[in-house]
Amino acid sequence: MRSMTGYGEKRFETPGLRARISVKTLNHRYFDWSYKGQPLGGLETRLKALAQKELQRGRVEAAIDLDFLDPAGWEVQINEGLLGKILETARKAAGRLGEDVRFSVDNLFRIPQVVELRHKDLSVTERAFLETAFEQTLAAVGKERLREGRETARRLRRHLGAVRRSLKQVETLAGAQPRNLRDKLTRRLKEIDNGPGAEEGKVESEAALLAQRADIAEEILRLRSHLGAFDDLVRGDSGEPVGKMLDFLAQELSREANTINSKSQDIGIVKAILAVKGEVESIRQHVQNIE
Repeated sequence: MRSMTGYGEKRFETPGLRARISVKTLNHRYFDWSYKGQPLGGLETRLKALAQKELQRGRVEAAIDLDFLDPAGWEVQINEGLLGKILETARKAAGRLGEDVRFSVDNLFRIPQVVELRHKDLSVTERAFLETAFEQTLAAVGKERLREGRETARRLRRHLGAVRRSLKQVETLAGAQPRNLRDKLTRRLKEIDNGPGAEEGKVESEAALLAQRADIAEEILRLRSHLGAFDDLVRGDSGEPVGKMLDFLAQELSREANTINSKSQDIGIVKAILAVKGEVESIRQHVQNIE
């Protein structure tokens, strides 16, 4: 089980190229790609595919900073027509003013549209180098997500244990609920009739009807089934993302707990189910960060 949050940053260098690559991942329902850095052309599409293969869910924010160390990889283009016009205009102005006009290399680079400095397209070797470097950075992010996933799994198991303990209390109290309902009904009928006792058949009939309405055996059974499925996913090692399924099961746990809460006539059961609902809410929050 892996978290959807993680961060990795690495630096790589060859004789002609230095790269700093960072990958940050955040929560998202689906795979969401974002790239910031120097334009990479078609290589960015390849890097996105590599990320999606490794990280199936979450927002991925990748950034690559490059320093080209080999001067042969650079192209310098000078707009000679524009430069000639600028120099001619400067000479005329110098003649009128009687001043000598000079241009340094730094001056030329500061004049817009005169000099264009850009790097040549990445070579096959450079592209392969960046792909490998990006994969190594992704591996570091994957380890971080796995570490956080294990920690989240530990917390989930703790919450599941608390749910089971509260559910056991519910089962114990639910077993005594029909008898308690019968006793309560008998007392109420005595008060209403204001006599020494109520008709036994009437008490049994009404008690059976109330017990049927308050029966939570099926909800308890489904809760236990969902807990088992949830626990299997948390403890499993299939390598597949389980976040969506865990989110679904957490919703089912909440739904069954709400049903028990609405049907129960016992204050002890209500208190125990409120504890279950609190644990399930914590579970749902943790699950939102699972891939």
